[in-house]
Amino acid sequence: MEQKPQIVISKMTEKDVPFVALLEKECFSSPWSERSLLESLENEGSVFLCASVGGKIIGYIGASVVLDEAYVSDLAVSKDMRRKGAGTALLSGCEKLCRERGCSFLSLEVRKSNCAAVSLYRKEGFQPVGERKNFYSDPCENALLMTKYF
Repeated sequence: MEQKPQIVISKMTEKDVPFVALLEKECFSSPWSERSLLESLENEGSVFLCASVGGKIIGYIGASVVLDEAYVSDLAVSKDMRRKGAGTALLSGCEKLCRERGCSFLSLEVRKSNCAAVSLYRKEGFQPVGERKNFYSDPCENALLMTKYF
């Protein structure tokens, strides 16, 4: 049986941004730039966490908090480290910070065809609450809106 790696979750810092930008390029058809990540990181309402193994960033999550609402903007895990617990650890860390900030729920969008991600979110207590037509491009696809109420 394959042993799961020791995943460390930490708050993203400015020095992490170049590595997160590379992860964005690996995982998304419309990746965030380093500049966009830096600007978001500096926003008081942002929550950004990194997952690392042996000091190497293998994933990250970004969320925005507005009043008592939290919205995940991105969750990415490098392709070779998927299904090893990083996504779960990142969601858990994000949820903890959002609860500490007094949020009543955490919402996100996911490609309808991304069965692995939808399965992860369901396992972590997120429920489908709607759909956003043509939300994604390259390729064009609807998003499933999922929310976890605290």
